[in-house]
Amino acid sequence: MPHLQYTAPDGKPARLEIVRRLTTIGSSRDSDVIIDSPDVAPAHATLSHEPGRYRLESTARSNPFFVNGKKTRSLDLRHGELFVIGDRELTFSALDEVSATSRKDVIHDESALQLAAMHKLQNFSRLLSEPADLDGLLDELIDQVVSLTHASKGFLVLAGASTPEDPSGYEIRVARNLEREPVDDPAALLSDDIISAVISSKKPQIISDALHDTRFQNSLSVINLKLSSVMCAPLLVRGELLGLIYVGNNDVIDLFTTEQLETLEVFASQAALFIKNATLLNELRTEKTELAERLENVKFGSIIGACPQMIEVYKRVEKVASTDITVLVTGETGTGKELIAHEIHDRSPRAKGPFVTVNCGAIPENLIESELFGHVKGAFTGAIATQVGKFQAADRGTIFLDEIGEMPLALQVKLLRVLQERQIQRVGDAKTVPIDVRVVAATNRELRREVDEGNFREDLYFRLNVIGVELPPLRQRGTDVLLVARYLVSRFTKEFGNRFDPQSCFDESAERAMINFSWPGNIRQLENHLKKAMVLAEGPKIGAADLDLDVPAGAASPEDVVPLAEARDTWQRAYIDKVLALNNGNRTKTARDLGVDPRTIFRHLEKLEKEKDN
Repeated sequence: MPHLQYTAPDGKPARLEIVRRLTTIGSSRDSDVIIDSPDVAPAHATLSHEPGRYRLESTARSNPFFVNGKKTRSLDLRHGELFVIGDRELTFSALDEVSATSRKDVIHDESALQLAAMHKLQNFSRLLSEPADLDGLLDELIDQVVSLTHASKGFLVLAGASTPEDPSGYEIRVARNLEREPVDDPAALLSDDIISAVISSKKPQIISDALHDTRFQNSLSVINLKLSSVMCAPLLVRGELLGLIYVGNNDVIDLFTTEQLETLEVFASQAALFIKNATLLNELRTEKTELAERLENVKFGSIIGACPQMIEVYKRVEKVASTDITVLVTGETGTGKELIAHEIHDRSPRAKGPFVTVNCGAIPENLIESELFGHVKGAFTGAIATQVGKFQAADRGTIFLDEIGEMPLALQVKLLRVLQERQIQRVGDAKTVPIDVRVVAATNRELRREVDEGNFREDLYFRLNVIGVELPPLRQRGTDVLLVARYLVSRFTKEFGNRFDPQSCFDESAERAMINFSWPGNIRQLENHLKKAMVLAEGPKIGAADLDLDVPAGAASPEDVVPLAEARDTWQRAYIDKVLALNNGNRTKTARDLGVDPRTIFRHLEKLEKEKDN
């Protein structure tokens, strides 16, 4: 509350709060401020109050008062102003907490101001180092600024783009008063013109008497609000304007000083850095959420892909998962057959039961029966205890028979019986044990061809291939390779450090190389190349050289486009030659590795011989 401080007739300090529009000063006992002095007229002077202005005037030419030793008859009082009537000193204060005896003591004591500012800045810096929410810290910042500058209100304004709904183009993030409380309807207390001036200039400003400032003489917001003292400091980070801090007091003109403005700038710089960092952190969190949402749109459980072939795979898995039908998953090595088996299990009524994996190609032939069906103690040399087999371990769950094409013919007969009778017989045991198991098998071989060649039982093939799910190789999935690569990078960052942003870690050359590469090892090969690149890459982005892919120069350039049949034939011939070289010309082994009839390799070599002869 604005007030006058003076010495009463009894010699004691007195204080009069200015609550009336007109306060009288004189020697009369009816005066609001009584000055018992022969030089003071009964009604010597009046102190009138208008919004933003306190004016002291003498009632007659013969009733002057003194300011800084000079005689005067009228004065617009400023915060901390000292004046003399008769032999009495009076001090005008616009604020409750101020009790200084002169304007110089109250406002212009630079060392005291700097000390107070330092303490408040230190307190705020300490708060920044402690866990806190953004809104709470910004409230505290403005409370500190309001207290330090003796403003009646303070605002933190964030700059933004103007819209038809909000032509002012800014957001009032914080609005606080001297009592450390939120301000109601803050937009009604701010001048758009003053804010616009600070935003456009990016410079701090002090407006000592806004209502009579020529810069704002045509400003409706200043006129309507009857503004007095306003001080603003922009929030700048490396030249970027984030907003501004705005403080004001409509009761006193010329309240703020250049020293206070300098202090406000220090607080503004702290706030700008904090807001910028908080904004960046929020953007990172938003990007992470968006990435998770985008991944969710291209994910099917733990499988990544959005190409039409994979969408069809997802649809088929959804349909078969709820049944107990045996499923045969086919596809090249590294295409994710085990992941598909997991999804079938996880989406089935057996999801709470066990999921047991058996790699039929990795178990020695003499042990595979015992591994699958178990054995009793003494069944063979080394059988020192009864052992439960994989089928029994998977009871009420799912058993995944990987590389089923590698299973010996003799065991295929026993597996067929298990699938038909739903019971197993352990090695060395005369009894059978009933089982409740769903079977999902997988192979990278063409089982139909294996049947034709006598390597796989036809009846077992039909028993396994009730529903088939064929996984496309990575080279046929188009830009899916980029989706999978980004997902793998996000997964590997936990292992190799958070140096790469999954959404922008590949440059154009790397993306082009991944799309053009044939990926004979599919996703497993992609994983290996990505791990190597993430460890060895020098910059923030992974380039084609970091991936170390053997992509022919100019691959897939427009001038090299040929008919699909010709391109497929060229690639197939080159790939067969490559595998032949790896096998030192062994045609049978090459045919087995490629999953084709050996006659295919012989025809390929015969064709090469004819071309050489021609």
